[in-house]
Amino acid sequence: MSAFIVLGAQWGDEGKGKMTDYLAEDADVVVRFQGGNNAGHTVEVGDKQYKLHLIPSGILYDDKVNVIGNGVVVDPKALFEEIEYLEGVGVKVTPEKLMISDRAQLIMPYHKTLDRLKEKARGKNDIGTTGKGIGPCYTDKFERCGIRVCDLMHPEVFEEKLRENMEAKNLYITKVLGGEAENFEETLKMYLEFGKKLKPFVKDTSVKVYDSIKEDKNVLFEGAQGMLLDIDYGTYPYVTSSNTTAGGVVSGSGVGPTMITNAVGIAKAYTTRVGKGPFPTELLDETGDWIREKGHEYGVTTGRSRRCGWLDLVILKTTVRVSGLTSLAVTKIDTLAGLDKIKVCVGYEFNGEVIDYFPASLEDLAECKPVYEEFDGWDESVADARSYEELPENAKKYIERIEEFTGTRISIVSVGPKRDQTMRVKEL
Repeated sequence: MSAFIVLGAQWGDEGKGKMTDYLAEDADVVVRFQGGNNAGHTVEVGDKQYKLHLIPSGILYDDKVNVIGNGVVVDPKALFEEIEYLEGVGVKVTPEKLMISDRAQLIMPYHKTLDRLKEKARGKNDIGTTGKGIGPCYTDKFERCGIRVCDLMHPEVFEEKLRENMEAKNLYITKVLGGEAENFEETLKMYLEFGKKLKPFVKDTSVKVYDSIKEDKNVLFEGAQGMLLDIDYGTYPYVTSSNTTAGGVVSGSGVGPTMITNAVGIAKAYTTRVGKGPFPTELLDETGDWIREKGHEYGVTTGRSRRCGWLDLVILKTTVRVSGLTSLAVTKIDTLAGLDKIKVCVGYEFNGEVIDYFPASLEDLAECKPVYEEFDGWDESVADARSYEELPENAKKYIERIEEFTGTRISIVSVGPKRDQTMRVKEL
């Protein structure tokens, strides 16, 4: 059997969508285990480009089963808009191809209102959320007042829970946050309709995933955000509201840790992040702007420009440790082509010593100064390479240094956005 995880090894936007799509060719089942439609994956197949937010990247194959696990928060409106978009570009989405966990939490309209109003109330201390209701939905989950997909399959239960929740939420929205109350009857009617449309897709997905692994099928677990947005190990509080590390797979999909065989970390050849928070290797100069424009570093979901900086190997080493990565996939080395010199962070100067781990405290992290190694650059021919041997020598040296520092083999290298711009360096 093979049950392997695809994780973002940085702050997200590493190319997880493309890598999941690429690796899904060898998979039978693709499972999304955390996050919601606050994520954005871009996949290019031939001359077509697909933008995914909630549905697993394996949906682009006709013969794969795709699972939205219990660790995901589901906005039914966004889900059906994405299904309509995919159907419109020729991708079939059927209950045979897509399954949704009956234990997944539902994002409600009041979650999005709360997200927006609470972010506004933070003022200059805002976190930079996408406003999709992700955080408030996870808050309700752990406060044990959330509404799950299985509740929607029982209209009387759903109506009772919705009424109770909306009374409390509307009071908070109007009296504390100064917003307008959500309409109960409109929400009830809208979600009962969603329930009818959802029903064919709803399954106990833990059983499906478990049985698939026991039947020696290949199961791929797909993360939505990068490791440094993890609620525990990310740059808290500038993080997402779920566990994006390998540990989140177990609770978010309903299978035990002993069933996982491999974990692949996806890392850009440089570093980016969206929104606020610390970024030790950020480039606030012409080089940073050059990387942003050449790499098209703008968010799929929000359109926000991404902050850009040199590759931070301290981050990758931390991700290897926390998620037990068995290999790394390096993407977008084509973006760096054309630079004369390229730097890589190999440590932080902190309190008079050099450390190679990521501090928990943002105050400590702010005191960290990156220690760099410098490499000679490579030319544009890298984008034409279709095997590791065809890469420029300087690009190979760069990749080999990543492998050496992290103590983790590089299994895949990507030199562009398309499927065929991907090369297997070593077996997973």
